[in-house]
Amino acid sequence: MGGTIASVRNVKIFVLYLMENINYPLDFVTINDIVMQTDYVMYLDFAEAFNGMLDSDLIEKIDILDEESVYAITEKGRIVARELKTDILPSILDKSLSAALRYLNFKKRNIVAKCIIEKTDDGRYSVNASFTEKGVMIFSQTLVVDTVQRAEAMRQNFYDRPEAIYRGVTALLAGNVNYLFD
Repeated sequence: MGGTIASVRNVKIFVLYLMENINYPLDFVTINDIVMQTDYVMYLDFAEAFNGMLDSDLIEKIDILDEESVYAITEKGRIVARELKTDILPSILDKSLSAALRYLNFKKRNIVAKCIIEKTDDGRYSVNASFTEKGVMIFSQTLVVDTVQRAEAMRQNFYDRPEAIYRGVTALLAGNVNYLFD
């Protein structure tokens, strides 16, 4: 996107900003996923920052009986997010929060993404991508490509950011090509 957020301090501010604005507890995997929606933070920096935020009481672990633990921002974390968010470009924060909210909406709707590659009779590869919401097919697309490497790259991209694929295709079909420049 536009480079990474270099310091662990800024990664903490970035994560706290997202958690404050989302404003409900999330499990570790979901927090990681929302942080990784943009390319501003590297995973190792996130993992180091996350542990530091726990140790500094900026976030707290909430254990729920028979469920995966979730994490919430503390009042101390909210103060840090509000006071120090100006250390990060507003455009980075805005784009990242928008991407995180889109991801969470996709997840909350229980949309399941599926992508299968099949070799065709003529030696090419069919990439079949689909989304189901609560068992109902809401999107299905097939592309035929010339190499298995290209098909694998498409499948990987599909699984890396399925909500971006869905958003892009629906925007194109609706005639809104401006999403390419957002």
